[in-house]
Amino acid sequence: MSVPVSPQLYLQSQSRWRPVEIVFWLATLLPFFLFPDYLSLASQIAIAALFALSLDLILGYAGVVSLGHAAFFGVGAYTAGIFSKFVWGEPLTGLLVAATLAGLVGYASSFIVARFRHLTLIMITLGLGLLLHEAANRAHWLTGGSDGLQGVSIWPVLGLFKFDLYGYTAYGYALATLFVLFLAVRRITNSPFGLALRGIRENWTRMPAIGAASQAHIRKAYTIAAFIAGIAGALLAQTTETVSLESISFQRSADVLVMLVLGGAGRLYGGLVGSVIFMIARDQFSGIAPQYWYFWIGVLLVVVVMFLPNGIVGGLSKIAARWRRK
Repeated sequence: MSVPVSPQLYLQSQSRWRPVEIVFWLATLLPFFLFPDYLSLASQIAIAALFALSLDLILGYAGVVSLGHAAFFGVGAYTAGIFSKFVWGEPLTGLLVAATLAGLVGYASSFIVARFRHLTLIMITLGLGLLLHEAANRAHWLTGGSDGLQGVSIWPVLGLFKFDLYGYTAYGYALATLFVLFLAVRRITNSPFGLALRGIRENWTRMPAIGAASQAHIRKAYTIAAFIAGIAGALLAQTTETVSLESISFQRSADVLVMLVLGGAGRLYGGLVGSVIFMIARDQFSGIAPQYWYFWIGVLLVVVVMFLPNGIVGGLSKIAARWRRK
């Protein structure tokens, strides 16, 4: 017979760092030494991981399905690009400005999102994303439209580290930002607020009965997720020094959802692992068959969902749990 565990003890156990987590983060330093030719790809993976982490907060923990999450990514990217081009090229300031604006857009839209569930919610998030995409396309005088935003110039990070062609600064900058925000999200999910989000995911209607206002909690989570997605978009703009409509497209929303499904939603590390697998697979498959690489991504997704319905991290967790019981 299993002994019930209090929420406090459960959160304390989840907050402890496990050896596998330490190994994971140490492994993120390997590209500096073992794969210096792939540092540009590594920085793209770190940015994608941060974006997936932001989606996991609302989808994996709160159960809010979104097909327009790239809207906040794009807002962050365009804000950082425009801010550096016309106002100030310091990257950390641009990061903060972009995150703030993306968070405000997320907060404004959260009042709509928090009222609906299921198919209606999917259509609403998709519609909001398409609206912002078309707005960016029409504002050619500001965003560059289909030609993209050109002339973005980013100063050295902390005045010391210039963005080089090899990608050392870009990867270090993106990885450091990812780690700091991961710590913040880890703290959020392993708190009473994160526990309430799990309860809302499981039963939306009953949570208010125990004092957790579902809509208010979703608005907070949605705003935080938009804030983090804006930082991811700003990182892309700053490390590549260009912004295109692709950053706010439906394709990016679909890609990050695939990453989360591959890794495992609601697993904290699911989005990170899924982004690594997706980005590396895309890089390899596109080299093999440039026109048909999405076919192999589809095969990979089908295989993972069939045999590991909780994602790769979920499957590995289940295997580890069985091994411990034995």
